[in-house]
Amino acid sequence: MKKILLSTITVLALAACEDPYNREGVGFTGIDGEPRTTSDVPGTVAFLPPATNVPAELALLPTTRVTTDATEAEKVARVAIDNGGRSDTTAVVLTGSDTNLFLSTVSVNGTLFGVLRTANGSTRVDNGIGANFGRNAEQFTGCLPAGEVYRKGSSDQSSGFAVALNCS
Repeated sequence: MKKILLSTITVLALAACEDPYNREGVGFTGIDGEPRTTSDVPGTVAFLPPATNVPAELALLPTTRVTTDATEAEKVARVAIDNGGRSDTTAVVLTGSDTNLFLSTVSVNGTLFGVLRTANGSTRVDNGIGANFGRNAEQFTGCLPAGEVYRKGSSDQSSGFAVALNCS
């Protein structure tokens, strides 16, 4: 009985020396021996790509300010699309499977728009991308959508999308 009691007290005393919620270990997972470090080399087991924060990147870019005589929401949105960023210095580049899209903010007559467009007007993307942009505008811009998504293009494909934003 003394041996069991003595070994139990020893184990409890040693366990009290360590924080039970500290799971850092000594650098190994314990099961397969893989190190618990990260790698900067793409393709390795421990590679972690750099995290991107699109709203933070977008906030660093200046908002393009434009005025127009148009008052209809669709025409104002089209002006926003036409003035949206087209390079990595004026927009956040979102890489897609076929083409890169450029996300920027444009203020037309005091109304802020989130604009998603292709590099040039001749490149077109599926209109489903615009619908997804409208549903996920808050994730992309950090602001709530304040209306419907407007597009510039045909019934099947478009070269740009714009949604009014509410950032208050």
